[in-house]
Amino acid sequence: MFRFPALSRACCGLLLGGLLPACHEPVDDYIAPPRPPVAVVVTNWAARADSAQAALTQGFWAPTGRFYQKNNAGDQAFNYWWQAHGLDVLSDGYQRTQVADYLTQMRALEQGIKAKNNNTYLNDYYDDMEWLALASLRAYDLTREAEYKATAALLWADIKLGWNEQQGGGIAWRKNQRDYKNTPANAPAAILAARLYALDRNPDDLAWAQKIYAWEKKTLVDPATGAVWDGVNRQGDGQIDKDWRFSYNQGVFLGAGLALYRATQQTSYLEDATRTAAYVLNDGQLSPGGVLKDEGTGDGGLFKGILVRYLAQLATEPAVSATNRANYVAFLKFNGQSLYQRATRRPQFLFNTNWTAAPSGTVDASTQMSGVMMFEILADLQARKLL
Repeated sequence: MFRFPALSRACCGLLLGGLLPACHEPVDDYIAPPRPPVAVVVTNWAARADSAQAALTQGFWAPTGRFYQKNNAGDQAFNYWWQAHGLDVLSDGYQRTQVADYLTQMRALEQGIKAKNNNTYLNDYYDDMEWLALASLRAYDLTREAEYKATAALLWADIKLGWNEQQGGGIAWRKNQRDYKNTPANAPAAILAARLYALDRNPDDLAWAQKIYAWEKKTLVDPATGAVWDGVNRQGDGQIDKDWRFSYNQGVFLGAGLALYRATQQTSYLEDATRTAAYVLNDGQLSPGGVLKDEGTGDGGLFKGILVRYLAQLATEPAVSATNRANYVAFLKFNGQSLYQRATRRPQFLFNTNWTAAPSGTVDASTQMSGVMMFEILADLQARKLL
């Protein structure tokens, strides 16, 4: 029998313990294969925007009248300021895709608005005209077609006539009620004037933008929170409608602050915009559970679309802090996901006024346009690699 040479017990222990495996320990030579990588599903917001645009055209466009009908049930009622947002939505689609069909429909809509409005672009409501001027100016920026700029210039000349010194200044809401001033008639006018200045560098436009903005901020903005009130003297009593806090008003005021910051580089304007944006993100009544509230059918259907459009513009401003940008993008994405997952009727791709519940019944064009805006905005943010 073979024996180890004479070694100490310690050496034998090392040999036996270190070199010879214990017989009761199992030998496991199996090597587990690497786990397959987890698939990451990336939401295609551009595809969703395409579907939303198609649903808007198929369900609401009146090709013979060249305008958007009131709803998807065929109601032919014409709403001037909804058409302005329709033009903006078509501009969204063209800017994203460069598809010529959008240009054709944009031209048709601009002509259809005039035809349906008694062969004129002028209107009794100053806020309505401001929206068409803004949409026309944007269409000009995208196409350089002179007709759009001419429309914006015509409207701007008439809008300025709405300014008067009742209630300390401001542009009236409508021509036969010159003592009632509100955010819808003033903040978009400030945006328009600032953008005209950016285009033509006419100092008179900048002076108008600053004058209108100063009145709006002094009269209809809560200096502590940045919340934007709706109007003053609606009932002839000099009172401010502080309980009317719509997403629309927050959107146009922060949009005006951003437009003036870009025109002047004065940081106070950007600070105003970010203060109001913080109010939007954190107010439990305006954004319960982080989703913009239901503001009803009709005109209210457009309110959320207006807010998200201008908040997205603020999110893309280079001077905004990284923290604020991330917060704005997260808020927009959360709202867009809620709209798609909970408030979109598929396969029709129709939207609800409540972005947390499935739609039922007839859908207004205003409501549909807000949904299209939401998806177009997220497609743009995704293209910028901000999502």
